[in-house]
Amino acid sequence: MRRAVTLIFAVSLLGCLVPVAASAAPQSFPLGVAAGEVTPTSAVLWTRTGRPGRVQLQLARARTFRGLITVGLEARAADNLTVQARIGRLRAGRAYFYRFTAGKRRSAVGSFRTAPPSGQARTIEFAYSGDADAQRAPGQTEPFYNRFEVYREMAEEGNDFNINFGDTIYSDTEVGATMEGGQFMPSAPTALTVPQKWAKYRQNITLPNLQRLRRSAGLYSHWDDHEFINDFSVAENGRKLYAAGVKAFRDYSPVSYSSRDGLYRSRRWGRHLELFFLDERSFRDAKASDGGTCDNPETGQPDLAPTAPQKNRDFFAILAPSLKQPVSPACLARIRDGERTFLGSRQYKRFTREVKRSKATFKVIMNETPIQQYYALPYDRWEGYEAERRRLINYLRKNVKNVVFLTTDTHANLVNEVRLRTLEQGGPINSGMFEFVTGPVATKTFSKEIDDAVGREGAGAAVSAAFFEPEPPDGVGMDCAATNTYSYAQVRVTGKQLTITPKNLNGKPVQQDSDQLCGPFTITAE
Repeated sequence: MRRAVTLIFAVSLLGCLVPVAASAAPQSFPLGVAAGEVTPTSAVLWTRTGRPGRVQLQLARARTFRGLITVGLEARAADNLTVQARIGRLRAGRAYFYRFTAGKRRSAVGSFRTAPPSGQARTIEFAYSGDADAQRAPGQTEPFYNRFEVYREMAEEGNDFNINFGDTIYSDTEVGATMEGGQFMPSAPTALTVPQKWAKYRQNITLPNLQRLRRSAGLYSHWDDHEFINDFSVAENGRKLYAAGVKAFRDYSPVSYSSRDGLYRSRRWGRHLELFFLDERSFRDAKASDGGTCDNPETGQPDLAPTAPQKNRDFFAILAPSLKQPVSPACLARIRDGERTFLGSRQYKRFTREVKRSKATFKVIMNETPIQQYYALPYDRWEGYEAERRRLINYLRKNVKNVVFLTTDTHANLVNEVRLRTLEQGGPINSGMFEFVTGPVATKTFSKEIDDAVGREGAGAAVSAAFFEPEPPDGVGMDCAATNTYSYAQVRVTGKQLTITPKNLNGKPVQQDSDQLCGPFTITAE
């Protein structure tokens, strides 16, 4: 059950203590604990119990839990036995400890640090990644990809907070899936209902490395498409599926959500950092490829690179012969249609207004899908909504300094300048803003996805070497292209610089497909 609870640390409350049993039983809270939506004065605290009934949340400034205060909650079947409460009136820039009890049963202890005041100059460190699937292959007992070692390494960083950014479950897992006639054929049933999606969250959070991340520091959680279904939009997949995805996500991820704004929100961390979380699923129009508008006549499937110039398409036709076919003018017209929206008008107006007003040194945009250009299958990301992409880039470069995009979704590390155009006639137009894509935690990497899309092993590595790395006009000139590694990005923000270091599931620097190190990358404030 969700409750808005305001708690004041005051001497008058300290007499209302509840005795705590000497013996702990974390197994009674098998999915651990989490702290989300941390601000300078509040946080949302979460757990899941093993049975319905009363649960007490205990919060204190010390791990010993001396001087704790408590609040009562109710675990209900309607919320799949999850409980959460927003705790207010906390002190900025302070560490807190929390746990849950039910009778003599006690959860693991979690901790978080509130954000510093907006005027305080402080170095802030955080990590982000996304795209995590704990699905097991048929007949196996271990997760197919890995045991979420990326989350373990993120927790080991000792950050002020972390971000689990999108595809926090896979409603339609790729494990054991096949491609038949160009169609994705899953081996496991797709989770479409709330109970089915609850089961996916339990499957993921059962892994100790994710529990460790969730209890080690504040964690901002965000969805992308697989919390719903692949390439989700309400326009294409309907309100019923959206509602199921929202309900299950909110039950298992302590977040701020409203029907008007979705998951859009901003969070300030001291003088030098403000985060803006864009909701790119709730309000978008259907993809340009919807209804077959962009189908390639040779394959009968959406064209692999509709916005790439034909000379580049011809070069890669050796890997994918269908690229020899010209792109339908109707497809390009729909991609460029100025009436189509990605963020929705309300979110676009609110975000652009708030990012312009921000006094933080660095404005970090948490961006569900890439905004940089790399042309391959652009339909589901910003490139597939080209008019709004160009409109936003132009607005930011004219009105806002020190903007950085942090992104997941693509299952690769792809670092590049955000350009208005790259390969198109007239040559590149740069924006001065950079995007840093990282991940995945545990799912098929981008390189393997390219192999599958063109039906040829090694195609992903070839695309990286021949297209991602070379400078325009031969390629898009990425500063990093590591398309076949599980990863996260570690971020450090000071008054002068924002530094991003992509790391692999062992906490080591990511290597590009060309074997060079990927970063660290430093943005210096203007």
